[in-house]
Amino acid sequence: MAFTLQIGAPAPEFSLPGIDGKTWSLEDVEGAKILVVVFRCNHCPFVVESEERINRLYSEYGPKGVALIGINSNETVNHPTDSFEHMVTHAKEHRIKYPYVHDESQDVARAYGALRTPHFYVFDEKRRLRYTGRLDDSPREPAKATTQELREVLDALLAGKNPPAPVTNPIGCNVKWKGKDPHWMPAEACDLV
Repeated sequence: MAFTLQIGAPAPEFSLPGIDGKTWSLEDVEGAKILVVVFRCNHCPFVVESEERINRLYSEYGPKGVALIGINSNETVNHPTDSFEHMVTHAKEHRIKYPYVHDESQDVARAYGALRTPHFYVFDEKRRLRYTGRLDDSPREPAKATTQELREVLDALLAGKNPPAPVTNPIGCNVKWKGKDPHWMPAEACDLV
C-alpha cells in the first residue's frame, strides 16, 4: 500500500482547531466546487517563500468556488516555531486569509500521506483526490518558476476537464514527525520524492 493518498481516493475526514478559534472539518467547505488542502508550517523556507503565491491563488480562485485549508502537522519539540501560538502570529505577519489549522496528533498528516511542506492535495466537488504534489517547480525562488501545476489543475477542474498531470513530486522540507529524526520519511514514501 502506498504511503500517500492515491488519485481518486476520498478526502480523509478531520476536525482540527484553527487559528481563528473555529474547529474546521470537511463539512465547513462542503459547498466549494474544489478543495485544496495544503500541508504547511511556519518555519520551512519553501513554505515561507511560497506564502505570497498561495495567498494570491486563494484570492483569485476563492471567488470561483475553490476552498483552501492549510494544515500544520509538524512536531513542536524540535521545531517550536511551528507551535499553534506561532501559527497565529505567522498568519498575521503573512496576511494568511484562508483557514490555517493545527494537526497536533499528526493523524491527519498520516491519513493524507503528507510528505513535505508544502504538499498540496486537490479534491473535486465529490471530494475525490484529483491532484497531489507541488505548487510549481520553484517554491523558494518565485522568479525561477517555469511551471504552474496547481493553477493548471484548478483551471482544468473548473472547466470540467481532467488535470494535465495528476501527480507531481512535492518540493519542500520533510514533515517533522514526532519521535523521528528530522529527515526521517516513511520507507514507502522514499520512492515518491
